[in-house]
Amino acid sequence: MFIDYITLMLINMVAGLFLLAYYLYEGIDNPRQKQWIPGFGIVGAIALVTGLHMILTWPIISSFNIAFGETTVLFGALFMATAIALSQGWELLTIAIYAFFVGLVAIVIGSRIISLGLTKQPLISGIGFILTGLGGICAAPTLYWKNRTWRLIGVAVLILAGLIWGFIGYNAYWIHLEGFQKWVPTPMR
Repeated sequence: MFIDYITLMLINMVAGLFLLAYYLYEGIDNPRQKQWIPGFGIVGAIALVTGLHMILTWPIISSFNIAFGETTVLFGALFMATAIALSQGWELLTIAIYAFFVGLVAIVIGSRIISLGLTKQPLISGIGFILTGLGGICAAPTLYWKNRTWRLIGVAVLILAGLIWGFIGYNAYWIHLEGFQKWVPTPMR
């Protein structure tokens, strides 16, 4: 049996997407920016640790290590950089530019998951990647355009992506608890 902690990665991403949506909705213009540091930091740390482990050890089957591991590292780097930038009072523009390219990766991966029929629900997973990627691509305009309607559209996209990943992640927890209930570590076999 292989190690599978994609569930943890997915729920961490759900928390991050909802946190980011709330930040766009209420916190982006708030002078108290430091209150967002712990949330962005937690999401970033979990994503970096799990993503790096996945891309360095390839613990699961197929190209899922690329699709989930590499995008999780990029996602984690964005959230950690945001936490650091907020703690130092730095501008977020360079992070938003980086998010554009991370968003492109997510859209490519989402499109490819759909075209190859990867995962148990390729259309839903692909759409989740694509919506999450759109959030990254639109980060700079959402951050700097003071247009409330544009920001609300960004919030809606992030929430929709979060709901998709939540559906997949919580469903996977339900299935994994049954599927792994008889798993025994190698030394105990």
